Amino acid sequence: MKLLRLALLASSLLQLSTALAQTDPAAVQWLQRIYSATQRLSYTGTFVYQHDDQVESSRITRMVDASGPVEKLEIMDGMPREIIRSRNQVVCYLPSIMTVKIDKQGARHPFPLILPDQLKDLAESYTVRKAGVERVAGYDCQVIVLEPKDTLRYGQTLCADLATGMLLKAKTFNDRHKMLETFAFTQLKIGGHIDREMLKSRFAADAKDWHVEDSDAVPADLTHAGWAVRSPPPGFRKVTEMTRTLNGASGVGHIVFSDGLAAVSVFIEPVAAGNAARQPGLSRQGAINVFARRLENHWVTVVGEAPAQSVKLIANTVEYRKP
Repeated sequence: MKLLRLALLASSLLQLSTALAQTDPAAVQWLQRIYSATQRLSYTGTFVYQHDDQVESSRITRMVDASGPVEKLEIMDGMPREIIRSRNQVVCYLPSIMTVKIDKQGARHPFPLILPDQLKDLAESYTVRKAGVERVAGYDCQVIVLEPKDTLRYGQTLCADLATGMLLKAKTFNDRHKMLETFAFTQLKIGGHIDREMLKSRFAADAKDWHVEDSDAVPADLTHAGWAVRSPPPGFRKVTEMTRTLNGASGVGHIVFSDGLAAVSVFIEPVAAGNAARQPGLSRQGAINVFARRLENHWVTVVGEAPAQSVKLIANTVEYRKP
């Protein structure tokens, strides 16, 4: 047994040294710069999001001061929508259905969200390297390529402003190098004065009479209720766990996993009259895959910026043990 443990340790150290040798330390430092820029910079601009054959443009304004960051996102195509993000709260205004949605735990960021405490782990799952310099929205930017070492995650190409580290463009690819989605600024102003009035919703006054849906998200330990994810894919770690209100149902379990770049959410929702006819199986939109299955009179739904193989793997490792 001692020899076996030594052999396993030697194998692990060899794999880690190989991963680090394949990864450019300067490229990892660029990922840290990108994360730092998302935390400290104020800016305003317009970006385009494209997936499959759909293209959507949005205007974003973000201000960071002593009271913390505030961000306003306006969807400029189709039905009007506004998202106001401040600290850990996100408020979404949907005037077409006269509804305000409030999420205390945040929502999907318009650009890839890098988790700083997992930067050191990225080399185990991705080969990270610098590529050339491009020009986006009038800014010269450094290209960083993240190539996955398995089929459980997508590849990413990021482009960050040379001067500030601000992420200007991001592309997501599958294992056949087909582009699944892309974000890119078309106009951007970094820094300078931003009037706080620009961050207020133009629907706030009317929304006082609208329907309000509050996620009521609170931290939770779902193992006390008997739920656990037996073995998430290699490289993915649990980053948060909570209960929330979803689709009108309260007490829905929500677990988020991340490998430092990709995020996958697990929702555990009791089967009820309103969702009993829901169909199990797989669906996809852009780089987002969704897989649902029934377990112990609950719907287990996994939503992730990851290949279908990953979301199915996570969904099928969710288990229930009566507490």
